[in-house]
Amino acid sequence: MKRSEINKILKNAVEFINKKNFILPPFAFWNKNDWKNKNEEYDEIRDNMLGWDITDFGSGEFYKIGLLMFTLRNGNFNNKKYTKPYAEKLLIAENNQITPFHFHYSKMEDIINRGGGSLVIQMYNSDENGGFSATDVNVSRDGKNYRVKAGTLVTLSPGESITLSPKCYHQFWAEGGKVLIGEVSKVNDDRVDNRFYNKIGRFPNIEEDEEPLYLMSMDYPDFFKQP
Repeated sequence: MKRSEINKILKNAVEFINKKNFILPPFAFWNKNDWKNKNEEYDEIRDNMLGWDITDFGSGEFYKIGLLMFTLRNGNFNNKKYTKPYAEKLLIAENNQITPFHFHYSKMEDIINRGGGSLVIQMYNSDENGGFSATDVNVSRDGKNYRVKAGTLVTLSPGESITLSPKCYHQFWAEGGKVLIGEVSKVNDDRVDNRFYNKIGRFPNIEEDEEPLYLMSMDYPDFFKQP
C-alpha cells in the first residue's frame, strides 16, 4: 500500500468516527515529530501495538478486501509487566469490504455494531486439520445462546453484538453503508494468534510516497525510543 493511500484512509476514518460521536485518545493523532519526544513512559503503546492498523491483507484492493483498526488498550502475551487480560479495538468495515476467513488460537472476542450499516458475519468451526468443519456453530448474541448450521450468515444491526470463541472461523463485511465496529476481547496479538483459512498478508508493505499523517502500530519499530 502507498503511504498516501493510508493517509487518505486515516482522514476518512477520523471523520466517520467523529460523526459517530466516538472520541479517540490523544495518541491517535501523534505524527512522526510528536513521537520523537515520547520516551520509555510510552512503552505500553509501542510494546502492545496500540493505535492504528490498516491492512489490505495483501490483496492490493483495500476497499474490496481490507480493514481499518484502532487498538485502544491491550495486554501482552510475552511481557508480564503489562497485566491487562483484555483488549479493546475500534474497527471500520467499508461497505461490502471483506475481512477474510480467520480464527484466533487464544482470543475470545465480542464484536459489536457501533453504528452505520449492517454487519454480516459468516462462521464455521475449525476441524482438527484447520479446515472448515460441518458441525453446528454455537452462537452467543446479546445474551441469546443458540446453534446454527456451518456457514450461516448472522446479521448484526447497530447496537447488536456477537461473541466469537477461539478456533471459530469467521469472515465479515458491511452492508448498507460502512460500519463502526467495537471489539472487546482477551489480550490480542495478531502477529501470533491468527490463522487465516487462505494464505494472505496480514501486515502490508508500505511504499513511502509521502510523510505519514499518523504513525501506525507497525511503524513503531522505525521510530522507537530515542537514545
